[in-house]
Amino acid sequence: MPYARRGTLSTAPRFIRARVAAPVATVALSLIVLPALIAAPAGAETTAAAASSIRINEVVSTGGVPGDWVELTNIGPETVDLAGYVLKDSEDDHQLVLSAGTTLSAGQFLAIDTEAAFGLGKDDAARLFAPDGVTLIDSVTWTAHASLFGRCPDGTGEFGLTTAVTKGAANACSTSTPGTPGTTPDPTPDPTPQPGVGAVAWPGAASVRTVDEAGFYGDNLSGLDIVGAGSPLASGGDTIWAVKNGPGTLYQLRADGDNWNPVAADGWAAGKTLHYQDGTGDVDAEGVVAVGASIYVSSERNNSQSKVSRPSVLRYAPSAAGTSLAAAQEWNLASALPVVAPNSGLEAIEWIPDAALVSAGFIDQSTGTAYDPARYAGHGDGLFFVGIEANGNVYAFALNTDGTFALLATISSGFPGIMDLEYEAESNSLFAVCDDTCDGQIATLAVGADGAFNITALYERPANMPNVNNEGFTLATEASCVNGMKSAFWSDDNGTDSHSLREGLIRCVTTVTEPTPNPGVEPVSEADLTDATRGTVTVPASVRPGEVMTVGVGAELANTTVSAILFSTPTPLGSATASAAGEFSVTIPLATVIGQHRLAVTDAEGRLLGWAPLSVAAAVDSVPAVPVATVPVTGVGAAAGNGGLAVTGAESEFAAIAGGIAAFLLGATVLATTRLRRRASAS
Repeated sequence: MPYARRGTLSTAPRFIRARVAAPVATVALSLIVLPALIAAPAGAETTAAAASSIRINEVVSTGGVPGDWVELTNIGPETVDLAGYVLKDSEDDHQLVLSAGTTLSAGQFLAIDTEAAFGLGKDDAARLFAPDGVTLIDSVTWTAHASLFGRCPDGTGEFGLTTAVTKGAANACSTSTPGTPGTTPDPTPDPTPQPGVGAVAWPGAASVRTVDEAGFYGDNLSGLDIVGAGSPLASGGDTIWAVKNGPGTLYQLRADGDNWNPVAADGWAAGKTLHYQDGTGDVDAEGVVAVGASIYVSSERNNSQSKVSRPSVLRYAPSAAGTSLAAAQEWNLASALPVVAPNSGLEAIEWIPDAALVSAGFIDQSTGTAYDPARYAGHGDGLFFVGIEANGNVYAFALNTDGTFALLATISSGFPGIMDLEYEAESNSLFAVCDDTCDGQIATLAVGADGAFNITALYERPANMPNVNNEGFTLATEASCVNGMKSAFWSDDNGTDSHSLREGLIRCVTTVTEPTPNPGVEPVSEADLTDATRGTVTVPASVRPGEVMTVGVGAELANTTVSAILFSTPTPLGSATASAAGEFSVTIPLATVIGQHRLAVTDAEGRLLGWAPLSVAAAVDSVPAVPVATVPVTGVGAAAGNGGLAVTGAESEFAAIAGGIAAFLLGATVLATTRLRRRASAS
């Protein structure tokens, strides 16, 4: 059942930008470059005197391909010879010297991969020095990981949030007020937002509370999944399975007083360390889902080989003895997924039963026909849905017992990145979770008439939830509902204020049927809703599908049982006990038709107490799928150009983040604050 709520937390730290000059000793670290990419145009003159025209233009400190990088641009009229120039982070002994032949023409962009010399952290800097190692040419600092961070306009503007990563090309600049990593931007929203654009309020309580012992997890707590009565993995009562991504650890949590604490027995007190099938490695465990008697974990990489992407789903038998677990099976999905950076891969995982998918009319994109489970012998009785951090897409897989797999669908979550997935069987909805990059928003997706998963609603985080790096999310079972609410849990990868686990409330999705009226009491019909029966019922001026709405019936009905019915087509919304103020809450069904309705309130006997007109606005505009572009990669070490996107590494496909979520979901409001991601660990 839902647990009591208490308190709130502070907001994110402020961002400070400064230019710093410090004496250094130059270290010769060569950057591998392709001369064809950076050579000056024929007949162009190069000069070191124009060095002041070089600017740091864009920075990616997490999720880059193939790793962290810094982009330079030349705002002057002449080509500049950059041989010997020194790039550093915030540490003077972390430096990379640009090799001979490195030049940058007027208006061009040069992306420099830094991880051969140093990695960029979440509280770090990028500094460019002249060859003497002392003369500072340009610098930028940040206090949270930079993944969408550049100058707008290019070369001359202030650093702020961009709408897409544009390595080696002009920055993708928003028309809104720029923000910065580590702060919540202060955008100027459209004063008259169009209906259906943007998110609605969280469909539950505004308050959240911490439910872990301070400091227990440190940082890196990631995916969550709760199981209830009837599951072989919940023999001791409702159980939250949680994973930590470094070191890879699986936890089994149960309600213990005010908190959810690890089970102490059978080696679970400190969680169990996760390994690969051979018993070695440190699994970067990002997501978790319980299916039957097994635990499935989504992983980005082996932390022991942190520079290598390994997007895998691993199955574990949690009943095994000891304080560590070796995977019983691994599905490495790299061949079916876009190539992404090692720390930007499989972040989320969920499982949906075949019966629900078939009933909903889910289309198998690999065949273009209705999903037929029999086509995938050995996959069990459901599909796995995994989310990629780098592009926000969800991928539906059949994972076969022989280790093979099949990709059935690619789904856009509408977000630039995705942290967790949660399936709610009662609403047949898949919750897609974004972190502080998207201000903690959550989208729901469901199979539509076209057989594809479409966005059905977009929710803000609870009003009193701090904008933290929530990478895990799970919903309590419907059986735990009390007064129409059940618990929702979030896990914060950063362990903000020494806490990683938070609990709030969300509306239940109980199937409601009209009560059998007492003899002599006719069921309320729309014809009964006249001026004479209007009463004193009050409702908000406008609501959206999926929103929790407060209905007022007057203090004279305090502590009495009332029911709500939505017309035109009679739709019972459930019963509740009115508060001391004469109010109760109902949830507007996600399938409610947009337009004008009337909400009727009856007493426990089914007698009409009153009604009110109700306007239902669109929940969210249609959101196009994030386009997938095939980009030929032409080299390693650096990429330069005037307009095209150039990346480094092997030729690959990857999903291009084109700012669609900002344009289609949030209008002119800046969607993202740069996510507070952990610094990639180095092996």
